[in-house]
Amino acid sequence: MARRLPVVKSHISHRPGRPERKRLPAWFKTQLPTGEAMKIFEETRSRVESNQLNTVCEEARCPNIHDCWSRGTATFMIAGHACTRGCRFCAVDTMKTPAPLDPNEPSNLAEAVARMGLSHAVITVVNRDDLPDGGAQHYRDCITEVHNRSPEVGLELLCSDLDGNLEALATLLYDIPLSVFAHNVECVPRLDPIVRDPRASFAQSLRILSEASNLRPDLKIKSSLMVGLGETDAEVVEAMRLLKDAGVQMITIGQYLRPSDRHLPVDRFPEPSSFMMWDEQARKMGFEAVACGPLVRSSYRAGLLFDESEGAEPVVTRDSTGSAISSLQGHRPTMGKEGLAT
Repeated sequence: MARRLPVVKSHISHRPGRPERKRLPAWFKTQLPTGEAMKIFEETRSRVESNQLNTVCEEARCPNIHDCWSRGTATFMIAGHACTRGCRFCAVDTMKTPAPLDPNEPSNLAEAVARMGLSHAVITVVNRDDLPDGGAQHYRDCITEVHNRSPEVGLELLCSDLDGNLEALATLLYDIPLSVFAHNVECVPRLDPIVRDPRASFAQSLRILSEASNLRPDLKIKSSLMVGLGETDAEVVEAMRLLKDAGVQMITIGQYLRPSDRHLPVDRFPEPSSFMMWDEQARKMGFEAVACGPLVRSSYRAGLLFDESEGAEPVVTRDSTGSAISSLQGHRPTMGKEGLAT
């Protein structure tokens, strides 16, 4: 049996001038891979490194990295490893002027996806406010190159808000071979000034999601919320309603974990019963696919979630590791080729 260890340390020693980090609840457990799973984990890491790619799994310190990489999956982050924004929840590096875009990135990404033999690939991006189009053309080039190399792979883009540039969004989405367009609102509207960079807002994110839905009604539109930042249960439900009204069909909700002492402290750890309630509420609202649990992240088991949106049985939000708990009591998923996820 695999050892079960906390995802991160349950506490840190107190130092003068630094508040003690909240102790993690008992349900924050995950399995480390062993045997064949560990072999696949190492092979996945080798493929990522050999193609000189960045993954949000590493850059954002995702707690599901072993879960996903041991299945030979990862979520790729393009346009560099540094973001032009300084959101107070995010572990990704930030700088005003990142390095120029890598012209070889589309081909390197396409090579990695082809070698990993995936059926569903997630490509996420950093904010590039230094570029006139927010990086839209580069994102399009990457997606097109992957599709040309592996036309059988379903593609999901977890996009920035492009600084609200709807023209750039239209250029990006026009006739591009995507299955899912995702953009995360991150937190409830009231917390925008505390959690997100001043250039981001719930309202601007809603405009991007709504416009994407209007431009490409054939796409599945997806977004994500974090909890534990100071919101109330009622605010989470209201944010879900706003997303549904904007045309979002797929939603994920997970627990915020503080990456370092420079980031926002965790306000609370909602009980698993709260995630079960939000899961149930989302389904009643009519969302086509829901992933809701403490360790769920925005691209968690993305291929399975897409299948759910297409009518397959829900299998994402309850699994044998306990990393996601929902109202789907007693359901045990079957493991298959689920594509990229974190």
